[in-house]
Amino acid sequence: QCLVFRDVAPQAPVHFLVIPKRPIPRISHVGVQDTEVSLQDVAPGRQMGATQALLTLLLPCPQLLGHLLVVAARTAQAEGLADGYRLVINDGKHGAQSVYHLHIHVLGGRQLGWPPG
Repeated sequence: QCLVFRDVAPQAPVHFLVIPKRPIPRISHVGVQDTEVSLQDVAPGRQMGATQALLTLLLPCPQLLGHLLVVAARTAQAEGLADGYRLVINDGKHGAQSVYHLHIHVLGGRQLGWPPG
């Protein structure tokens, strides 16, 4: 479902990307097919209006995104990032997204500052 590789311009001693094989341009473009949630999971046997139906699509139960996060955590552990790491997803122009294929940056190996920029 995904690939993991080192960033070509690392911003930390450990900097790798977790990227889905399926092309998804932005996190804001994740669709219904990327989630495990159905209307019946949220309210079994109930009729739902359009607003309620839309809200169910936005619930935080994504299958693909969950898989990416689990892979990121396991890879971070394998990379020796026991002291912590940062996960970053940039979305769109104002989010500083430069590559329009959804990916998670995993940065670690040193104390990271906040705010990031």
